[in-house]
Amino acid sequence: MNNPSKNYNDKIRSVRVKDAFKEDSGKGIIRIDPNIVQELDFKTGDVIEINHPATHKTTAAILQTGSESDKGTNIIRMDPSLRRNIHSSIDDLVDIRKIKAADAKEVIFAGIEEAIMLRNSQQLVRKLENRVITKEDILSFYSYGHRVDLIVVDFSPKTEAIKIQLDTNIKLSERTHKEFIEIEKERVTYEDIGGLDDTIQKIREIIELPIRHPELFKRIGINPPKGVLLHGPPGTGKTLLARAVAYETEAHFITISGPEITSKFFGQSEENLRKIFEEAKQKAPSIIFIDEMDSIAPKRGEVSGEVERRVVAQLLALMDGLKGRGEVIIIGATNRVNDIDEALRRPGRFDREIEIDVPDVEGRYQILLIHTRGIPLADDVNLELLAEKTHGFVGADIEALTKEAAIFSIREVLPEIDLDKSIPISVLNNLKISMSHFLRALNIIEPSALRELLITKPKETWNDVGGLEDAKLQLREIIEWPLKYPKIYNHMDSDPPCGVLLYGPPGTGKTLLAKALAHESEVNFISIKGAEFLSKWVGESERAVRETFKKARAAAPCIIFFDEIDAIACTRGGPQNSRVNEQVVSQLLTELDGLEPLNNIILVAATNRPDILDPALLRAGRFGRHIELGLPTSEEREEILKIHLKGKPLAEDIDLGKITEKLEYFSGADIKSLCEEAVLLTIRKAVADNSINTEDWDSVKQIRISREELDQAFEKVSRNVKRAQRAYKTQFNDNLENLYR
Repeated sequence: MNNPSKNYNDKIRSVRVKDAFKEDSGKGIIRIDPNIVQELDFKTGDVIEINHPATHKTTAAILQTGSESDKGTNIIRMDPSLRRNIHSSIDDLVDIRKIKAADAKEVIFAGIEEAIMLRNSQQLVRKLENRVITKEDILSFYSYGHRVDLIVVDFSPKTEAIKIQLDTNIKLSERTHKEFIEIEKERVTYEDIGGLDDTIQKIREIIELPIRHPELFKRIGINPPKGVLLHGPPGTGKTLLARAVAYETEAHFITISGPEITSKFFGQSEENLRKIFEEAKQKAPSIIFIDEMDSIAPKRGEVSGEVERRVVAQLLALMDGLKGRGEVIIIGATNRVNDIDEALRRPGRFDREIEIDVPDVEGRYQILLIHTRGIPLADDVNLELLAEKTHGFVGADIEALTKEAAIFSIREVLPEIDLDKSIPISVLNNLKISMSHFLRALNIIEPSALRELLITKPKETWNDVGGLEDAKLQLREIIEWPLKYPKIYNHMDSDPPCGVLLYGPPGTGKTLLAKALAHESEVNFISIKGAEFLSKWVGESERAVRETFKKARAAAPCIIFFDEIDAIACTRGGPQNSRVNEQVVSQLLTELDGLEPLNNIILVAATNRPDILDPALLRAGRFGRHIELGLPTSEEREEILKIHLKGKPLAEDIDLGKITEKLEYFSGADIKSLCEEAVLLTIRKAVADNSINTEDWDSVKQIRISREELDQAFEKVSRNVKRAQRAYKTQFNDNLENLYR
C-alpha cells in the first residue's frame, strides 16, 4: 500500500471499481474490461498495480481473464481485501498499470489464531502461492471454512511488489499490527451475501450515495432518505445486509434490539433511545440498525403496555429531528412488517421498504458458493444440483445444511482419531465433504419457513402405488413438467394448472398417491387435514388458511395437500355447512385467485364426497383438474396384491392370479387389509404350533403364508366390503353428474 513506483510501465488507465465475482473472493486476483486489457496489451497472469488517486494507496494483484459481459464497461472487479488495501469503495476510480514482481524470499505476517495452526506446515505457503503482495497489504483467504486475515509486516527483497513462491520462507509475527486490530473484528462485505444483487444495488443507491456524496442531494435541494425498512422471512439476510452496508461505507454502526433499550424505570427507555441517536450524530456518518422492528415499534392501538407506546412516540420524534443530510440513516428489519406502527411507515421516516424474499435457484447457488469457500469438497460435489434440491431454503438454512454435511464428514474419520492426542495432518488433509454428506444433511435440514407445517417426507414412491397409471401421468404433467421445462411453458405463454382434485371411493389410493407425489416431486410439501383449519374462535380459521398460503409462497415451489377437503369446503348455504365453513371457503377462494398470484404453488385436494364441495372451488383456475380414482381393475388388483405381499414368505401353492379374481369389489386399502390379516393368521398359527421353535432363526424361516390363511383372510375382510361399498361407484358418479348439471 505504498505510493506508486515511477519506474514501471507508463501505460496507465483509470477504471471504475466493481464487486468481484463470488468465486474470486480471497484469491488476490482481479478481472478487467477485456477491451482495456487489449488496449494496454495486458495478458492473463500479469501483475497489475492498482493506485487510488484520492487516498494515495497502492496494491497489486494477478490479472485473470475478464468476463465477456464486462466488455466496454471500463471496470475492474476487486474483492473486499484488495479494495481495503487502497481504501476504495465500489464505483471509485482507480489507476492501473502493469508491473513486475520479484520472487519473495521471506515474508513476515502479523496473524491471528486461525493462522497459528499453519505455523509449522507448508499449508500457509500453498494457500498463498503466486499471491502478489505489497507492504502493509491485508490478505484474506479461507481455510477449513474460516476466513484468515493476515497483514504484511515486511518482506525481502525490498521491492514494490513480490510474488510468493513455494520456497518462500513464511514467518508469523507475535505482535499485532496497529492497523490489524480492526481486522480481527467481525466484518461483512457484499461478497459475503449471495442472491441479493438487486437488493444490494437498491440499498447502495439509498444509503451509500447520501453518505459518500451528500453534495448531490444538497445541490438539487432535497433531503436524502432517513430510513430503510427491510422485511422478509427469517434467515434471508436482513441483518447481514445492514452490517455489509456499514462496512462498505465505513460508517459507524449501532445495533438496537428490544431488550437493550427497555427499562422498568419510567422514562429510561426513551432516554436510552436518545443516547443512541446522540452517539450516532457525534460519530457521523452513522447507521442505526433496529433489529426485530416489530418488537420495538408495534402498533400503538394494539398494545396494552404504556412503555411500548412511549418508545414508538420517542422514535418518531427522534427520526423527525434528524436534520443532517444523510449523516445518520436508520435501517429497520422485521419479518412482520404489518405489525409495525403505521406512523413509522410514511415518507420522511422509513422512506423506502425493501422486501427480501426467499432466494431462487441462482441465489441459492451463490449462497452455497459463499458457505463452501475454503471448505475441502470432494470432486463429486455438485453445487448446482444442490441449489435445485433446496427449494424454499434461505441463507440461514443453507448455512445449517453445510454445517450438517461437515458433521457427517467428521463422523466418518472419528474412528481414526485418538481424542487424547493431536489429530495427524494426514487425517486433516484427507478430510473432505462429499455429495453423499450433503444429501444426508438434506434429510435433516428443513426450510425454516415451513418448520411449523412440514410433515416428515413420506417414503412411498410411484412404485408403491399399484395401478393408477393415468393419474400418475397427469400429476407428473401438472407438477413436474412446469419445474423441469419452464422455458417451454414461457414459450407457449401458458400457466400450469394450480389445483388438482383427487376423488373416488374410500381406500382407492388418494392419500397414498399424494404421499408418493411428495417423495417423487422433490419440492416442499405441506399436508393439511381439513379439520385442522376449523376453530371455534372468530377469524382463526381464516387466519390459518392465510398463514398456510403465506408460508407456501415463501417456500415455493411448494405443494399444499388438503386431505378430506370436504370437511372444510362444503357448498355454502347447504345443510352440511356452518358459518365457519363458509368463511373458510371464502378465504380459500381469495387465496386461489386473489390479487396475489400463486407462483409455483400447486394445490392437491382429496375427497370421497365431491358432490358436497362448493362449486366455486371446482371451476377452472382453482381446482380445475379432476382426477377420478375408481376401484382397481383386475390387472391393477394383482399389481397391488404383489406390492403388499412383496418380501413376505409365501407357500409354493399360492396362485396370485386366482386370488385376484375373487377381489372384484376390493379397493387398494381392502387388499392391503387382506394381506395384513393373512400375516396375522399365519403368525397366530405359528405361535400355536409347538413344533416350531420361535427362538431358533432356522426354524422361524420355515414359516410361510399358505393358501389356507389367504382364504380365511378373504372371508373375514370380504364381510367388511359391504354391498353399500359395491354400489358406491354408481352412486358416486350419479352425485358427480348432479353436481355439474
